[in-house]
Amino acid sequence: MTNDKDLVLIGGGHSHAIALRMLGMNPLPGVRLTLITNVSYTPYSGMLPGHVAGFYTFDECHIDLRRLAQFAGAQLYIDKAVGLDLNSNKVICANRPPVAFDVLSIDIGSTPAKESIPGVANYAIPAKPVPQFLTRWNQIIETIAQHPQQSLSLGIVGGGAGGVELAMTMQRRINDVETRHSTSVKIHLFHRGKQLLPGHNSWVQRYVQKLLKKRGIQVHLGETVSQILPDKICCESGLVVDCDYSFWVTQAAAPSWIAESGIHTNSKGFISVSDTLQSLSHPHIFAAGDIATMVHHPRPKAGVFAVRQGKPLVGNLRCFVQGKALHPYKPQRRYLSLIGTGDGSAIASWGSFGWHSRLLWRWKDHIDRKFMRQFRDLPAMTPAKNLPDKTQNLTKSTLLKKPENTPPMYCAGCGSKVGSTTLERVLKRLQDEYPFPTPEDIILGLGTPDDAAVIKVPADKLLVQTVDYFRTLINDPFIFGQISTHHCLSDLFAMGATPQSVLAMVTVPYGTAEKQEETLYQLLSGAMKVLSQVQAPLVGGHTTEGTELTFGLSCNGLVHPQQIIKKSGMKPGDQLILTKGLGTGILFAAHKRLRAKGRWIDQAVESMLLSNQEAVKVFRDHGVTACTDVTGFGFVGHLVEMVQASGVAVELEWDRISILEGVTELVEQGIVSSLYPQNVQAARFISNQEEICDRANYPVLFDPQTSGGLLATIPEDQAVNCEKVLQELGYKQSCIIGQVISASSGAPPLRFF
Repeated sequence: MTNDKDLVLIGGGHSHAIALRMLGMNPLPGVRLTLITNVSYTPYSGMLPGHVAGFYTFDECHIDLRRLAQFAGAQLYIDKAVGLDLNSNKVICANRPPVAFDVLSIDIGSTPAKESIPGVANYAIPAKPVPQFLTRWNQIIETIAQHPQQSLSLGIVGGGAGGVELAMTMQRRINDVETRHSTSVKIHLFHRGKQLLPGHNSWVQRYVQKLLKKRGIQVHLGETVSQILPDKICCESGLVVDCDYSFWVTQAAAPSWIAESGIHTNSKGFISVSDTLQSLSHPHIFAAGDIATMVHHPRPKAGVFAVRQGKPLVGNLRCFVQGKALHPYKPQRRYLSLIGTGDGSAIASWGSFGWHSRLLWRWKDHIDRKFMRQFRDLPAMTPAKNLPDKTQNLTKSTLLKKPENTPPMYCAGCGSKVGSTTLERVLKRLQDEYPFPTPEDIILGLGTPDDAAVIKVPADKLLVQTVDYFRTLINDPFIFGQISTHHCLSDLFAMGATPQSVLAMVTVPYGTAEKQEETLYQLLSGAMKVLSQVQAPLVGGHTTEGTELTFGLSCNGLVHPQQIIKKSGMKPGDQLILTKGLGTGILFAAHKRLRAKGRWIDQAVESMLLSNQEAVKVFRDHGVTACTDVTGFGFVGHLVEMVQASGVAVELEWDRISILEGVTELVEQGIVSSLYPQNVQAARFISNQEEICDRANYPVLFDPQTSGGLLATIPEDQAVNCEKVLQELGYKQSCIIGQVISASSGAPPLRFF
C-alpha cells in the first residue's frame, strides 16, 4: 500500500506520450496523474519532415494529447512550465498557480541553440518549438501561392540531418506549389563545417551534397553565420546572401529555467540523469528525451532515443511510486538513420553503410504509421485495482486510494465536510494571491468568523440572485473553476445586473488532506481569477467531500429597477443575435468517449472562457429589448422561454447559427449529450419541425451549453452595428440569426429557413 501521490509530467514528448498510453492501460492506484504541456498536440519527429513536404496531414503526424490524457485518466494543464520550486516541490507555470508534485518527470524536448548571434531572436524562424515553426511555414506557402510572380529566397542555417532534410522537403512542397504557379524560390543551406551531416559516414555525406547540388539547393560549407538581418544572412567570411526567410536548425539547446531551478545539469543545461532516468541531484525527478543526458551513456539528441526511453521510464516511475527497486536502462550505441529526400525516397545511414531508395521511404512510412496508430487506436481501458468501492464508476483522474489511517468508509452529513485546517490554508493562499479590498456593501464576509455573510443592498437597487452547480467537465480544476464561474455569473449579465458577491459550493474528491488542498486551491484560484476581473468578492461557501469534483456559485447582483433586462421584451421587427457557437455538450460527450479531437476541445474551452459581461454592455448600448443566456436547456429551449414570455414568434436563418468546430462531424457519428432526449421535447415549438429534423446539425439546436453565449433581441436599425461591435470585441461568432414576428394563434412560435 502506497500513500496518495501526485505524479506530474512536464511536456508531451515521445517518452511521455508512450508513458500516458501505458498508464492508461495499466493505471497506478493511489496516484493522481497530471500532464503539463503548452500544446494539445505533440508532433512526431519521424513524420514531421514528411508533413513539411506535404505527404502527411497535421493529424497523421501529431499525437492528440487531450485525447491521450483523457484515456490515461490524467489531469491536463495546458500551460508552459517556466520554473521549478524544488524546496516545496512545485512546478511554476506561466499562466496558472504552481502545481505541486511528489514525483516529477520532464520531457520537453529542446530548441535550436541560438548562440547569441545578432538578429537570430528577432528574424530567424527556429525549427523548434514545432507549432510556431509550422505556423510560419504554412504562412510562407500561402504567400507563395498568393503571389506567384514574386521571387523568394529561403535560408537554412544548420547542415545536420535536420537542416538537410528540411531543405529537401521544403523544396518538394514548394515545387508542388510551383506546378500551379510560376513562383521562383531559391534555397540556401549554411553549415560551418567542411562536410554536411557530421556523425554520418563519408558516403552519405558526399551523396547528400551531390543530391542537393543536383536539385539546385545552394550549399555554403565552412560558413559561420554571424548575423541575421530581416532580408539577409551574413557570415564571418564576408559572405552575404539575400534571404527573405531564415530558418535556424542548429545544435540542440535546453531552456534556461532548467538549470536555474537548481537541478543538476551538464555544461549545456540538459538534465543529468542516471541509468534509471533519475536526476543525479533529485531522485524523485525523472527526465527523458532531448532534455535529458544520460551521464553514463551519452547519445545524440534524436527522436529514436526518446521513443526507446518511454517504456523504461514508465517502469521506473511505477517502481519509484511503489517503493520498489528501479531498473537500469542502457540505450543502443548505434541506430539506423533514415533521411527523407522529399521525393518519396529516403537515405539509410548505419555505421559505414549508406543506401538511397524508394523502398526505404516505404519502410520508414510503414514504421512511422505503425507508431502513430498506437495513439489513434487506443485500447480498452483497464480499471485500476484496489480502489474505494464508492469510486468504481469514476474517471481515473479522480480516483485516490484511501489513506491507511482513515476509516473504511466516508461519513455523511457534516462529517463529509472538508477539514477546517485545509480550508484555512487554501483561503490564506488565495487572499495572498488575489488581494481584494472589501467593498463597503459587504458588512461581514470571509474576513470575519461569523456563521453567514451580511451584505447591504443600496436603496436605489434591486438584488438579483442566481445559483448554478455542476460536475466537472474537464480534467483541469483551474480551468473548470474559471468556466464554472463564467457560467454562474452569466445569468446576472443576461439580466443587466452587476455582480456584487458570491458564495461557493464545492465537492472535492476523496483523498488525503494534502491532495484535497491542492485540488481546492487550483479550483478556487480559477474562480478567483474571474471574480477579481468582475470585482465580485467571495464572501463564503461550503466544501464537502464526494466521489468527484463539483463546483458552483450562488451569485448576488445589483441592478437599477429601470435597467432590468428580461426575456419578455421581444418586439416584432427586432433582430435576434447569438454571441457564441453551439455544441459544447456534444463535444464534451464525445471527449468522454475519446471521440473528440483535442483542438475541438481547445476551441470549446476558449469559447467557454469568454465572459458575457462585455457583450451585454454592447447590447445595452444598442437598445436591447430582451436577453437570456443559452445554457442547459439548449438554444431552442431558452429561445422558447423568450418567445412565450413575450407573446411573439421568430423566424430563424439556419445557416447563420454558429456551430463550434467538430460538432457536425460528431453529430454524424450519432453523439449527443445525455440531456438531449429531454431537451429535444422542445421541438414541438418548431412549426416546420418535420421539414428540418433531417438536417445534419438538427441535434445541435437542443444541445445543452456550458458557459454558452447570450441570445438577445435588438431593434432592427441597431442590429448590424451591434453585430459588428461584438465581433470587434472578440465575440467572433456573433451573428444576426433571425427576426421577431407577430405570433399566430395556435401556431408553434419558431420557424427555420
